[in-house]
Amino acid sequence: MADKPELLSPAGDIERLNVALTYGADAVYLAGPRFGMRAAAGNFSDEDMEKAAALCHGRGVRVYVTCNTVMRGEGIAALPQYFERLQAAGADAVIVTDLGAFTLAKKYAPKLKIHISTQAGIMNAESARAFYDLGASRVVLARELTLEEIAEIRAKTPAALELEAFVHGSMCVAFSGRCLLSNYLAGRDANSGACAQPCRWKYRLIEEKRPDDWLEISEEGGTYVFNSRDLCMIDHLPELLEAGVTSLKIEGRTKSAYYAAAVTNAYRHALDAALQGIALPRVWSEEVNKVSHREYSTGFYFGREGPGQYYKDSMYFSDCDVAAVVESCDGEGNAVLTQRNRFFAGDTLELLTPGGVPETFTAGPMLDAEGLEITAAPHPMMTLRMRLPGIAPQYSILRKPRQAELA
Repeated sequence: MADKPELLSPAGDIERLNVALTYGADAVYLAGPRFGMRAAAGNFSDEDMEKAAALCHGRGVRVYVTCNTVMRGEGIAALPQYFERLQAAGADAVIVTDLGAFTLAKKYAPKLKIHISTQAGIMNAESARAFYDLGASRVVLARELTLEEIAEIRAKTPAALELEAFVHGSMCVAFSGRCLLSNYLAGRDANSGACAQPCRWKYRLIEEKRPDDWLEISEEGGTYVFNSRDLCMIDHLPELLEAGVTSLKIEGRTKSAYYAAAVTNAYRHALDAALQGIALPRVWSEEVNKVSHREYSTGFYFGREGPGQYYKDSMYFSDCDVAAVVESCDGEGNAVLTQRNRFFAGDTLELLTPGGVPETFTAGPMLDAEGLEITAAPHPMMTLRMRLPGIAPQYSILRKPRQAELA
């Protein structure tokens, strides 16, 4: 790994991989069709995995493959061949939870580095060092650790052991993701990547002799009793670096390409500012409010009690909607766009470009695919042309602030 701390972004499919690369990731994590904890993500076939590795390495970006499900017999039997394919495809590391998977990775893919998943629940230096002694190059720390506990682990482990920690995204009510609610309530194995997220459901009580009388658990505050807030540490990267974190991980392989773009872009600026020892401009702290998210918190980093749950609801909200994505743009700002949400000429929009500060502008005249002038882009995924306020490379994003609708 490079000497400086790493920004690690999710890549649920090839589109989100391209976006993560474009917006500044140092490394990406992704999965094949099996063995990853996000079965609902698009994921990568054997052929796609090879293409992804080549694409990333061409840009100096590392590729880590998740193989972190809790392995049953039929799964573990398929791993030797799978690890061989990952090594041949050019992956840099594999992320595992199961000790048997760890052993098989060492045997059948010795060129792959091994990272220990957060699901292993590493909470102390002895555990971290034990995995290092077995051959792991990195541990993904349990999300329940405080900054002080991370600093202690760093002080008591070999300097060559890399420490990875989550900085943004969804949190799980269960310890390090070890949950059986989905298995019991929906018949979907959470530890095999098929979680139905029953922690986001609204719950009521039923008294045995009155089965039709549903009782609220509390009179006020809501009954989403398992619903965790989302993690957001964008204003606290200096503290994470001071504690000794090597890799800053963004959660979200099942989330949108826009999420991957905006959050990677914001944390790229935040990490660069932290490394330079300068204050983070407020615009980047505000960026994370412009993607779909739940109520934010700083997780357990500033205390073992954590922030508690968010009982009112489990709804996502955002300050913006994506209007269109740039497919191409000439030197004068004339762009070919793909529509994502309905918008009109005259709307107030923001242009988000890789590495650039978001720019507010007014949407001008638009042309459809046939070159006819239109006043709106009403059809999903339609192609249109429009003049932008500047040059915008592929994967730049036009978004519509929601407050503009209320003005």
